[in-house]
Amino acid sequence: MSSKNIEDQNRNWPKLKTFPLPAKALVSGIILTMALAMAGAMGQIVVHDIIPTFFSSSQMEHRGNKSLPEMEQTAADDASDGSRGDLFAEELTEKETEKPSLLHSEQFVWLLKWTHIHLFGINMIFIIMGVITLFLDLANRTRFWLVVLPFVGVFIDIAAMWLKIYISPVFFWLHMPGGGLFGVVFGFVTIRAILEMWWVRNKFAE
Repeated sequence: MSSKNIEDQNRNWPKLKTFPLPAKALVSGIILTMALAMAGAMGQIVVHDIIPTFFSSSQMEHRGNKSLPEMEQTAADDASDGSRGDLFAEELTEKETEKPSLLHSEQFVWLLKWTHIHLFGINMIFIIMGVITLFLDLANRTRFWLVVLPFVGVFIDIAAMWLKIYISPVFFWLHMPGGGLFGVVFGFVTIRAILEMWWVRNKFAE
């Protein structure tokens, strides 16, 4: 297909700015609701993980023998006593006195549950945002990357959890590029979509 035909198809593809008012209201409601949920998730990460991990003066030795489910149950107590967050994998080690097989270990079972819940939940957000991205007034290549990059970020974020527990704690740093990818794209799509629908729609290039 020639570049001219692709350009014509892109020009004729419906855009958010041409949506009827009820459709704009629906898209705006979806975006704003998910934005609020993402803000809440970010707040939890900052309070539960980042602040305790990097700004606590206490050490982690008293938590080294706790399994991951036990740590989940005592998260509130840990936050109140100034313990570090769960970004580092040292605090995710199994009890020294218990050596269950990998498939039956508490860590492995918890990680499986955590992985499938996050894959379903976060990916569903970006499936919906991806559909909205299709109607942004942008070039095909730009929309392609806006659709793809959040899923790459999600997989990096999920991989970081497994790698930091079973390979090395240093892999926890992968949470930053992983979360950064889908966070930045989410913010860009949210702002762009709202602007196109309600603000300066006519100033965007066809």
